[in-house]
Formats: sequence, C-alpha cells, structure tokens
Amino acid sequence: MYKSFFKRLLDLILAIIALPFWLIILVIIGPIIYIQDKGSIFYNAPRLGMNGKVFKMYKFRSMKMNAPDLRNEDGSTFNSEDDPRLTKIGKFIRKTSIDETPQLLNIIKGDMSIIGPRPDLPEHRKLYEGNEGRKLEIRPGVTGYNQAYFRNTVPWKERIQNDIYYIDHLSWWLDLKVFIKTANSVLKREDIYVIDKGSNKSTDTGL
Repeated sequence: MYKSFFKRLLDLILAIIALPFWLIILVIIGPIIYIQDKGSIFYNAPRLGMNGKVFKMYKFRSMKMNAPDLRNEDGSTFNSEDDPRLTKIGKFIRKTSIDETPQLLNIIKGDMSIIGPRPDLPEHRKLYEGNEGRKLEIRPGVTGYNQAYFRNTVPWKERIQNDIYYIDHLSWWLDLKVFIKTANSVLKREDIYVIDKGSNKSTDTGL
C-alpha cells in the first residue's frame, strides 16, 4: 500500500510544503547563475523515468554554456572537482547539492519521487543487462539508497544493483533511513568525488 499509494501522496505533500523555500533559493541563485555566465539558469536533462518513459529532469545549470559532454568509461557523466567547465557558482551548488533542488518541480509533476533510483540517461537503457531494467519499475528519486549510502564511490553497474535492492525492500522505514542518511551526507559533503588512484584526481561519477 505504501509503494502504490502513500509514497506518492507523501511526495506531493512534502514537495508542496518545500516549494516556498525553494522559491527563495531560486530568487537568490538564479540571478547569480545568469550574471556569471549569460544563459539559462536551468539545465533540462533528458532522463529515464518509470517504465522507461523519458522526461526532462530540472537542475540549476552549473556548467558554462555549450560545455562539452564528457563521459567516464562506464558511460556515466564525467565531472571533477576542478572541472574547468564549471562556473564559480556551479562549483558551489554542486558541492552543496543545491543544483538538484529544481527536481522539486519533477516531484510535483509526478516524474520523480523524493526517494528512488537516480535516473539514467535515455541511451543507457541499451546497456542494461539481466535484471538491470528493473530499476525502471518505480519513479526515479532526487536521492536514493545508493546515493545515500554509497553516493559516487561505486561503479554504475553496482549502483543499479543497489537500486534493485532498494526496490525489493521498499518501505516507509527504509525511505526514512535513506532521507536521514542523505541529509547527513550532504551536510558533511561526503563522497561527492571519487579519487582516481591512477591520476590522483577527484572525479564525480554521478549521472
């Protein structure tokens, strides 16, 4: 019952409560993004949603306009702590996860949930193997089990298996634990970047 009804109801209630506070963030952050690098303050990224439906995931734009799209070997997007594609405000909103807050609008629209698997790029669906397509059984989340407990410290394929573990054990109690763990990780800024042992560089392997 929680998975099929109360989870969506709780998402909607919390998102509506949070909306006025997000509008304050928008009023502050939006003009800074525009002033530093003229262009849209949002980055609308196509992502895979529930049942494979493609939707536009909203983010504050953290990179310079027309920045090249770089990928890691596993197909995930590449970003490093000293990525020259980032604007000054972009570095800050990445580290604090403020860039993800516009996804509040995706929650209200019904594209996303507060807690769920982080959404993949549409082209990643062709790379799914075995049971990996199961991660599309539920709405993707602004944060999730893997994001909370492992963040960017594990490879993409392992993240998918963590997402499937979450789906198989989905409950109100697990969502609460994920939410608390996410808040703690964001406040401590833990595991934002992965250290590439070969190059000694920090790399964000998030999607």
